[in-house]
Amino acid sequence: MEAACSPTTAGKFVVVGGGIAGVTCAEQLAIHFPSEDILLITASPVIKAVTNFKQVSKVLEEFDVEEQPSTMLENRFPNIKVIESGVKQLNSKEHCILTEDGNQHIYKKLCLCAGAKPKLICEGNPYVLGIRDTDSAQEFQKLLTKAKRIMIIGNGGIALELVYEIEGCEVIWAIKDKAIGNTFFDAGAAEFLTSKLIAEKPEAKIAQKRTRYTTEGRKKEAQTKANAGNTGSALGPDWHEGLDLKGTKEFSHKIHIETMCEVKKIYLQEEFRISEKKSLTFPRDHHNQLVIADKEIWPVYVELTNEKIYGCDFIVSATGVTPNTEPFLCGNNFDVGEDGGLKVDDHMHTSLPDIYAAGDICTASWQPSPVWQQMRLWTQARQMGWYAAKCMAAASVGESTDMDFSFELFAHVTKFFNYKVVLLGKYNAQGLGLDHELILRCTKGQEYIKAVLQNGRMMGAVLIGETDLEETFENLILNQMNLSAYGEDLLDPNIDIEDYFD
Repeated sequence: MEAACSPTTAGKFVVVGGGIAGVTCAEQLAIHFPSEDILLITASPVIKAVTNFKQVSKVLEEFDVEEQPSTMLENRFPNIKVIESGVKQLNSKEHCILTEDGNQHIYKKLCLCAGAKPKLICEGNPYVLGIRDTDSAQEFQKLLTKAKRIMIIGNGGIALELVYEIEGCEVIWAIKDKAIGNTFFDAGAAEFLTSKLIAEKPEAKIAQKRTRYTTEGRKKEAQTKANAGNTGSALGPDWHEGLDLKGTKEFSHKIHIETMCEVKKIYLQEEFRISEKKSLTFPRDHHNQLVIADKEIWPVYVELTNEKIYGCDFIVSATGVTPNTEPFLCGNNFDVGEDGGLKVDDHMHTSLPDIYAAGDICTASWQPSPVWQQMRLWTQARQMGWYAAKCMAAASVGESTDMDFSFELFAHVTKFFNYKVVLLGKYNAQGLGLDHELILRCTKGQEYIKAVLQNGRMMGAVLIGETDLEETFENLILNQMNLSAYGEDLLDPNIDIEDYFD
């Protein structure tokens, strides 16, 4: 028997999800409507807040992501009321949300920011770990202290970070692409960074400036609920800082990359013994392709599509995310994108009246600017949450609002392998077909610069290292100036390009 909604109470602004998109949206609504209660419904006792926000240029921004108890948010904004509960059901016809704690909430405008969960290569296997939130990162740290060899599957940001951060443990990294970091850069940039993997890491990290709240104490009771493991929101960009990712052995890096392959089958120890198949030792040296059968007995074995089998202590599944739409779809006729997200228009509005969505849960379905694309990143979660609040506020008082400038140009700044990495526009020539050219400049161990041009106009760029070119390149992409006359000189280190285009 499901509880029916009684639309006696007046509707409120309601936001679902305590990650960056949801918290940003709730904060902005609280500022727009200081005398109204804003409800934030979240399944986790901690929320993610943006701190140390810096607007680096027109579209580039940097910030830290900090976990805080939800009371800190309520203290900052007395009109935000946090409801710590999962969503059981959405009844869009009645404008009502039922939460797991048995309560119902009538909304006038609703924003769904429930994020995404890791795609696990195999559900329910105790040796397969998906890393997405602080709890899974800590679980990983515990397992790693006993590990001699692990396997990482996937080629996104988390996989890249892990491979660089792990010490004293053999790592076999299986990726389906030709080169590492495929979502972020091309083979040239990958090569530039891979050399850094083989070099020794600089000693001792500087102490991390953030406080961390974990849900450790609260976790025991929560975990009994079915699938409570999926509720944490995504990690912040420096998630591995302050986690000591050391395995059992006394060496820094031992990494072997298996490219162009995926997982074919996973065997537990006993299944593997019965199968009578042979597994391989850790490849000692790239040049000598000697295949040696492994004598060691491992808890779990992975057979790859390239026929190789490796044993390991556990497997990290870092193969991307799927939008967390599940509690909202039942009984509601949402338009859903191919990637499983809720489709939103250029005002972050879903296909159902008064329901908006932002962050990883949504699929941008407007005609995008030719140099913007959606990626499930913290920067976009913040921008979408902020813009969704602006659109909800405008719509509720009958005004219209312009598309936010942050959707004009894709821009992301992050760190990989301790290098600053700036990605602009169609940095991997996404969707440009064969009709483009690349201009490169690379100084080994120092910087890697790539400009993507089409018909003489800059469409995207990758900047690795301290290049100081981000503002110049951002302007060149935004103003679409014809650069044909400069040719290769565009990246000549002896020509100060900024003098030309300021």
